Amino acid sequence: MIIRLANTQDSFALSALLTELGYGNTESFIARRLAQLMDDRAEQLLIAEQGSTVLGFLSLHFIPQLALAGDFARVSYFCIAEGKRSEGAGQQLLAHAEKLAKAHGCDRMEVHCHEHRVKANAFYAREGYQESPRYLIKTLADL
Repeated sequence: MIIRLANTQDSFALSALLTELGYGNTESFIARRLAQLMDDRAEQLLIAEQGSTVLGFLSLHFIPQLALAGDFARVSYFCIAEGKRSEGAGQQLLAHAEKLAKAHGCDRMEVHCHEHRVKANAFYAREGYQESPRYLIKTLADL
């Protein structure tokens, strides 16, 4: 397995993996979003690949902190393809992301994972992630 940065040819595979996560209908905008993320210096969109098969991806953001000495990294999307889970690809991809974060001056990682994703939350717990205080969201569509 290799881990590499995403490229424009990954649009179809990313869209399929996002569908597995419950984010359907991304085909119409995935190429635009992929290009946007690839141009963002604070983002690393990682692809886990075996041969020519995309096994999964991880979207990692580096976030500077004003009041703390170290920065933090956030995993915003992370998916290993159904049928390829529990084979070590997720652990390798997450470990790679953690090393990148540390190299970028981050001293901690965070991931937001909805409580209904029971297996994903168990995976993160096995990897040493702990629950943190509340996370609040406001939808801006009505403004």
